[in-house]
Amino acid sequence: MNMNMYTKFDKRILWMNRIILIFLVLITLIPLIYVVIASFMDPATLINKGISFNPSDWTVEGYKRVFADDSIIRGFLNSLFYSFTFSALTVFITMLTAYPLSKPDLVGRNIIMMFFVITMFVGGGLIPTYLLIKDLGMLDTVWAIILPGAINVWNIILARTYFSALPKELSEAATIDGANEMQILFKIMLPLAKPIMFVLFLYAFVGQWNAYFDAMIYLKNPDLQPLQLVLRNILIQNQPSQDMVGSNTAMAEMKQIAELIKYATIVISSLPLIIMYPFFQKYFDKGVLVGSVKG
Repeated sequence: MNMNMYTKFDKRILWMNRIILIFLVLITLIPLIYVVIASFMDPATLINKGISFNPSDWTVEGYKRVFADDSIIRGFLNSLFYSFTFSALTVFITMLTAYPLSKPDLVGRNIIMMFFVITMFVGGGLIPTYLLIKDLGMLDTVWAIILPGAINVWNIILARTYFSALPKELSEAATIDGANEMQILFKIMLPLAKPIMFVLFLYAFVGQWNAYFDAMIYLKNPDLQPLQLVLRNILIQNQPSQDMVGSNTAMAEMKQIAELIKYATIVISSLPLIIMYPFFQKYFDKGVLVGSVKG
């Protein structure tokens, strides 16, 4: 960057922006680094001395105990299944709904959108929703987690706006060539809508991965519970399983082990999101329409 082209005032603004960005990066990274290091530390050293960079104070005992517990692995796999299935279903329904609503000549479009928007502000509440899911026979099944929230009106509005911004010449040219609406949607519009599809997928995945309340209400079978419910017992209720702490562990030692397990489980539960985000990042700012319509 050539700083000579900027005035003194512009340079001050740029330096202020850099300082603010560095500050935001630090307040984001420092807690993350602390948790990662604490997950490898001996609990007694962590409680008495705090973070230490001495390798002799480090241990992988927390991770060993976490992976020795079947509920963690089962909850992790359940969360992956719920999150991927829910996200894929949400994106599929959103695209099929948003595309026709982006058509100005759709009969009753405004009325349909009005009904959709009303559901964003007016809901039946927890008890009616619970009774509905119970009457549908979805209690204590995976469908109680996947289906109820699969339709998100805000996502539909975002996708509809994206489709509305696409050049109409593309669909008009395809129509002249004999393509029907389904062919236009799947062969032209959806490939162009990859950025919004990946963004919505990531939003849905993160939301479902971090969700625990619906599972706590609708799932009683431990084999179906997601990772967040397992972590809730460890992090909030401070109740690690017997496989983690051992049968003959003293109360004081159990508290230390529970503290060590907390950090290890936080790291493990964050891994999928940390791994996914770099692959999705390019779709947040990458344009795919440049040069799509010429001449």
